[in-house]
Amino acid sequence: MTLLGHDEQIAAFREAADSGRLHHAWLLTGAEGIGKASFARAAATRLLADAAGPRVQLPGLATPEDHPIANYIRVGSHPDLRILERLAKDRSEELARSITIDQVRSLQSLFATTPSLSPRRVVIIDAIDDLERPAANALLKNLEEPPAGTTFFLISHAPGRLLPTIRSRCRQLRFTPLDPAQMRLALQRALPEEPSDEIDALIRVGNGSPGRALGFAGLEIAALDAAMDRLVGEGDPTNAIRSALSKQLGLKAAQARYEAYLERVPARIAAEAQHRNGGVMADAVALWEDARRICESAVHLSLDPATTVFELATMLAKLAPVSTR
Repeated sequence: MTLLGHDEQIAAFREAADSGRLHHAWLLTGAEGIGKASFARAAATRLLADAAGPRVQLPGLATPEDHPIANYIRVGSHPDLRILERLAKDRSEELARSITIDQVRSLQSLFATTPSLSPRRVVIIDAIDDLERPAANALLKNLEEPPAGTTFFLISHAPGRLLPTIRSRCRQLRFTPLDPAQMRLALQRALPEEPSDEIDALIRVGNGSPGRALGFAGLEIAALDAAMDRLVGEGDPTNAIRSALSKQLGLKAAQARYEAYLERVPARIAAEAQHRNGGVMADAVALWEDARRICESAVHLSLDPATTVFELATMLAKLAPVSTR
């Protein structure tokens, strides 16, 4: 596995591993989707591969794709790696709200025996923010008295919400958003058939997070952004742009694209407000507040999509120069 960016974090982890001073628990923090989980999996693979021997002779956290340990992990059959994450609800693709105490307690069967393939074990929790309070307390006992040879990777999007006692027992690695060049490379690797204008749009919407950007893949974000740019720049005196958007996004089959539009509109208004001053800026901020309120409640309150799209597009058109509305 090859990681993009995060060179400082990789170097800090490698220095600790190579020096024999590897901390037993690593708290990986930063915005969701920027590569913390990928780092954890790459680090786990490299640790387990090196422990099984012979040591991998590659830089950073890279492990050969055909390495036996990498193969075990790829198919989910490595006996010394455990990944805790929210599980799917019964007969549904929807995920449970939290990682349960029973999932954390299941680690005891792992710790009750010696590692199978090397002296090392790895536990990844993605994300520790999702632990219910009793589960967090149960995990704390493992962090206070870590089983021999065990390394924990705890992924957190909001470390301030964690128990202070958990934070205090971890070494923290803070992850920052990728730069545009790294984003482009990540998206081109993941979406080799995607046209360049759509990659450009995904870079903008991703805001340094490949995971976030990929969540918008296939939704023609470039076309949505172009329509919003026209509304802001030209207005919509004939209602043509608003009507077209309303028709396109009001269909049941367009639900995912409609939800992307709901997320994009407040961001577009906020970006425009930053470039204005005085009363014009105040008007833009008021529009942003109204748009955010509508977008946050649109799906929950089952507002009519076509009407909602038209109303939000009207807000965008109000940002256009008066002479073009």
